[in-house]
Amino acid sequence: MIKIENLKKSYSTTVALDDVSLEVKRGELFGLIGPDGAGKSTLMRILMSLLLPDSGTATLNGFDVTKQHKEVRHVTGYMPGRFSLYPDLTVEENMDFFATVFGTTVKANYDMVKDIYQQIEPFKTRCAGKLSGGMKQKLALSCALIHKPLVLILDEPTTGVDAVSRKEFWEMLKNLKAQGITIVVSTPYMDEASLCDRIALIQQGKIFSVDTPQQMAADFAEDLWAIRSPKLYPTAQKLHDLPEMISVNSFGQELHLVTPKGVYSAKEISDFLTDKSETEIQIQPTEATIEDVFMLFMTQHHTTQP
Repeated sequence: MIKIENLKKSYSTTVALDDVSLEVKRGELFGLIGPDGAGKSTLMRILMSLLLPDSGTATLNGFDVTKQHKEVRHVTGYMPGRFSLYPDLTVEENMDFFATVFGTTVKANYDMVKDIYQQIEPFKTRCAGKLSGGMKQKLALSCALIHKPLVLILDEPTTGVDAVSRKEFWEMLKNLKAQGITIVVSTPYMDEASLCDRIALIQQGKIFSVDTPQQMAADFAEDLWAIRSPKLYPTAQKLHDLPEMISVNSFGQELHLVTPKGVYSAKEISDFLTDKSETEIQIQPTEATIEDVFMLFMTQHHTTQP
């Protein structure tokens, strides 16, 4: 459905995309995972034919994004990172406008957006700018779907909305995927990344890994320890002095310590902390999650941008 080959894009001296190659299968829910400035939005804007690459090619449903932009936009729905509908138009007016742009009507394609739009339809006379974050999100998705696209491109669609709205939104995406729509979504939330069929880890314009979230977690190559302590921050600071330690991060009520495979036992780490005057420490090996994978990825590939 989407094929990207050797895509490059720079802004002056800053490299946004560095020889990116990627394929997204038809009907797949595909996630782009990376920090701010990694190149996610640039890649999505190129796929939407809103931005020209410096070199390389990208096709969407067989259409070249640089040469067939009209065809690309007719088969694609897009939600940019910021709310981009008309705030002074009502919910109903925004829907009618976007339907008209694509040469259709809300009535003709109502079945496509019914499950989502019905949730905001009671507020159809309210200006879009006065909607809550979750309602704006549903309206934006409805407008992106009104022309029955084959592909959805969603740039961090749940940033800034509450946890309930985030959960509802991903339920909508699951339903759309079941209808055969191909979805590419970027997200800063690791719980959302785990809901994707496959994900790509991107940093400084490079794709470092592409796989299912489950396989990435299973391939975690280092030892991972869950550590409980009465005072997490001081314990974490002391663990930075552990020879050969790779990283230590807070995960809720515990620390996750990453060490090279086979270098330490739980007792050796406990003895190290005891020597540092730590008490009431609980240490046990634990299974990696996609968040552990991402944190290790950031540790291994973080360098200062020029």
